[in-house]
Amino acid sequence: MGLFKEVKKPIIKAGGSTGGEISPMRPKYAEKTPPCVGNCPSGTDIRGLLTTIAQAEAYGRTNDQAFELAWRLVTEKNPFPATCGRVCPHPCEAGCNRNEKEGPVAVNAIERFIGDFALGKGLKPAKLTEETRPEKVAVVGAGPAGLSCAYQLARRGYSVTVFEAFSKPGGMLRYGIPAYRLPRQVLDAEIQRILDLGVNLQCNFVIGKDKSLDDLRSEYKAIFVGLGAHKGIKLRVPGEETPNVFSGTEFLNKVNSGEEVQVGTKVLVIGGGDTAIDAARVSKRLGADVTLLYRRTRAEMPAIAPEIEGALEEGVAIDYLVAPVEVLVKDGTAVGLKCIRMELGEPDASGRRRPVPKAGSEFDMDATAIVAAISQEPAFDGFESLRDGKNWIAVDEWGVTKEDGVYSGGDDVELGLATIAISQGRFAAEAIDARFRGLELEKRAKPTLVKTDHMKIGWYKEAARHERPHVPADQRGKDTEIELGLTPEQAVDEAKRCMSCGMCMDCETCWMYCTNSCFVKLPKGEHYRIKLEVCNGCKKCAEECPCGYIDLI
Repeated sequence: MGLFKEVKKPIIKAGGSTGGEISPMRPKYAEKTPPCVGNCPSGTDIRGLLTTIAQAEAYGRTNDQAFELAWRLVTEKNPFPATCGRVCPHPCEAGCNRNEKEGPVAVNAIERFIGDFALGKGLKPAKLTEETRPEKVAVVGAGPAGLSCAYQLARRGYSVTVFEAFSKPGGMLRYGIPAYRLPRQVLDAEIQRILDLGVNLQCNFVIGKDKSLDDLRSEYKAIFVGLGAHKGIKLRVPGEETPNVFSGTEFLNKVNSGEEVQVGTKVLVIGGGDTAIDAARVSKRLGADVTLLYRRTRAEMPAIAPEIEGALEEGVAIDYLVAPVEVLVKDGTAVGLKCIRMELGEPDASGRRRPVPKAGSEFDMDATAIVAAISQEPAFDGFESLRDGKNWIAVDEWGVTKEDGVYSGGDDVELGLATIAISQGRFAAEAIDARFRGLELEKRAKPTLVKTDHMKIGWYKEAARHERPHVPADQRGKDTEIELGLTPEQAVDEAKRCMSCGMCMDCETCWMYCTNSCFVKLPKGEHYRIKLEVCNGCKKCAEECPCGYIDLI
């Protein structure tokens, strides 16, 4: 018999009672990707910017300090928050878990607010290094993709020259989006911040004409090509080669360049996308009666829903299930459009039901001008070698083309949102930097999203969404910005609606429910530490964590 008598400790059941077996499960803090971030093409830390604002007081910050920190979080990946806060259709909100309550967090409105806040305060983006790198990079195109690439490279210490064919930078942000949606002083200010990092801009400079792609190769260590898609697709119907028939991109470019465009009193716009809606609303501002013709129904229209509503508010008529057959011409001028009624058949490659003409349903419509906004494409003059046969420029996930040292992104790869182009510019900049420094690029893994089945949605209190006010339709001038911003108080209240999906928000729930005192509060910003040595695996912490931050392993 030994010197000491063995004493058996009581076995604690899961839940803290004695007399049963201890659970083998143990809690582990595991940060997860919220669906807002998963849905954002730029990968912006949306949860981070929202909780930074929401927790300002708890973390001993003023609201202004939190707004600045939030802006710096956004501009790590996107230098255009004030711009995107106006024009992005915010797919992040479609994924927001708060949709299962009273509606998504107004992420886009908060993005605009902090973007405008930074412009008002004159905030400048921080460089990632003070080192000056020896390599020079050329960027072709000063649209969102090219400027994003230039921004990220300049922050990393590279000398960047941007070549722009138009007289001003901005690409489709300037020449494709009307000023009532994106005020030019906002766009100009966000572009100027990029140039202030030391980026050299040369406008009215056409690569393929003033200098060739091979010339750039001899002068620069890497080239990013962001041509944009400024060339309108033709209707391919008789009579469209008349001077008062415009493509959507051509029409908006002329108006946004300050040209006086005569459209007369009756404009027909053909198409159902954002360009068509913009062209219709601009035509209305030029004094015309406007009808938009779309070959499918409202349910299939790809345009942003609030923009469609805005057009209807302003008196734009929309005639659905109609397609053009022929432009009616008299004395060399378009005077109308022969159309045909359509009906929807089986789904096509886009997943939408295919419009099919109805025999014998032709009819005529009068017009003083016609805008065909059915699609657009890049002009590849001088860049034919980058194309993949008849396809557009082919790239990998980092924007690498088939030609050594040449990268690409934006609408010359595939038509998409401005935020997609911004992300593609950033990815290319990261690839260029990695190549110069001999670094390995990490493959971007598809994140695991935290959904409501891993959360406790009922824990969150109901809170109404803050909507941005609009200027009434009868008070909208030619360039009057229609959608207004949130107040600072509204921005803070809206940020507090964020449920911090997949990340600790210091709610103390795990600490309160633990009967064994496993959770130790850490200094602000560090959340909690788990003392696994005293944990009995009761699972309460994971079961009660509202945001799904705790896993059991």
